[in-house]
Parts: sequence; C-alpha cells; structure tokens
Amino acid sequence: MELRELQAFVAVVEEGGFSAAARRLHVSQPALSQTVAGLERELRVALLVRSSTGVRPTEAGDVLLGEARAVIARHGQAVRAMAAFLDADGGALRVGVPLELPAAVLAPALARLAEASPATRVLVRHLSTAEQTGALRAGELEVGLLRERPAVAGFDSLLVSRERLGVLLASDRAANLLGPQGIALEALSGFEWLAFPRSDSPAWFDELTAILRSHGHTLGAAAPHGQRLIAEVKLAAVSAGRAFALAPPDWSQPVSDGVTWAPLVGHPLVRRTWAVWAADSRRRDVGRLVAGLDPAQAH
Repeated sequence: MELRELQAFVAVVEEGGFSAAARRLHVSQPALSQTVAGLERELRVALLVRSSTGVRPTEAGDVLLGEARAVIARHGQAVRAMAAFLDADGGALRVGVPLELPAAVLAPALARLAEASPATRVLVRHLSTAEQTGALRAGELEVGLLRERPAVAGFDSLLVSRERLGVLLASDRAANLLGPQGIALEALSGFEWLAFPRSDSPAWFDELTAILRSHGHTLGAAAPHGQRLIAEVKLAAVSAGRAFALAPPDWSQPVSDGVTWAPLVGHPLVRRTWAVWAADSRRRDVGRLVAGLDPAQAH
C-alpha cells in the first residue's frame, strides 16, 4: 500500500463520495476511483459500499480507515520532525495565504522572520481555507492563514486579524443609500451578493449567509466550486449596478471609477483570519513566524 492510496481512501470515506473527495485532493474523479479500486484489488477485499447517495465503508473498510488515519498521522509527524533539522540550514517554510489577506498581517511578520532566520526560504501559496486545511493535514504546509478555525485535532491556532467588512456598490446606488454611519445591511436586500464558493470556507460562508438572511436578504446559489472571486470580478459585477460585494476598508485593490466603498452600519460582518500550524512542530522558524503574526506582539 502506498501513502497516496490511503489518503485517497480516507478522503472518500470522510467526504462520503468520490466527487467531493476528488475536489479535496485536487485530482480527477476517474483517477481517484481507479486508485481506490486498485487498493481493493491489492487487498483482495471490498472497502466501500457504493450507492446512488454516496459511499460508506464496509466492515473491512472501517478497520482500514482507523489504520490509514494512524499511518497518515505518523507520516505527517515524521515529516515535521525532519523539518526541524532544515531550519538551521535554510529549509523551506511553506505558508498558505487566502485571497485579500491584509498586507499588514503577513508583511511585518515576514520581515521579522527574515531578520531572525535569514537562511529560511518562505514559499507562499494562495489557497482557499479548505485547500489549506487539506494541505496542513497532508504536511504540505507549515503555516496556514485560514478564514475559520479548523476543527481538526493536532493543530494550534492564533487569531491574527479582524476586519470589519464594508460594501462595494455602484456609486450612483451608493449615493442613494449612504447615511452618516454608512449603509444599512438591510438596505441592500434588493441587490445580489457576490458570493464566493461555499467549498472554499464552509463555516465562514455559513456565518455570512446567516447574517445576511437575518437582515432580509434572499440569497441565490453560491459560486461554483473552484471559481475565484478576484478583485476584477467584484468590480466588474458591482459596476453593473445590481450587485454588491464585501471588502475591508483597507482593500488592496484600487476602486475603479463608478464604484464606491462604504462601511456597514453597526459593523455586522467581521472577517477573521487565524494562523494555524501543527501543535507538535519543533521548527524554530515556525515559532518565529507565528510570534510575528501575533497582534499582541506587534510593534
């Protein structure tokens, strides 16, 4: 058995189907099906019961699930243990970053890390929260910056950013709605919210939609999985006049002509970002980066 086969099997069981597991692992569904089928042939036992509603493990599959999780955890622990020896010689520190991360969060921490650990090479990957969670569990990231605190054992987390989100709206529309304290969220109920895919960050998406519904919004379908709600898309859709997008006051993208940013009355939407890393990490550069991200230690 290979590690990738065990990871594939665990993903299918945890996601309850091949489609969701394929998205989680960033592979095609046929390739994933072939991997699991090959594992069943190798072990000469059925591991999954397939039905129209998804899959579930057989009795043998349940036994393998526990063993596979233990093997994957031990592999991750071994990788992290060996990574500790890379720090002194300039190892790579892989950091996951979401879209629209405030520059003030990461840049100062990287500057402090470069001073304290000049041999460390930082490799930044732009990934969604869900993608980062999977990469952290697979040992493919040392530190992730997530929009929700992961409910995964074996990881520590630190709240590093709280952003009061405002709204991007076509300027002529904003002029009619803007009051002394901003725009009331319920005043936007007739506009379409430009939503990101729920699969990117399920808990954060559900928090947003619950607040929007409580302010009178009728929400349409979320964006398709894999679609990135980049700044250019937001601005183009907002400028058309019937949609709004959420953005912090220090949004890094220049706002184009015809689009206005305004605060929301009462600040009902707060976007949080957590730094997440393996609880058993012994890397000095991980500790230094996390310390640099800690708002309590910022200079």
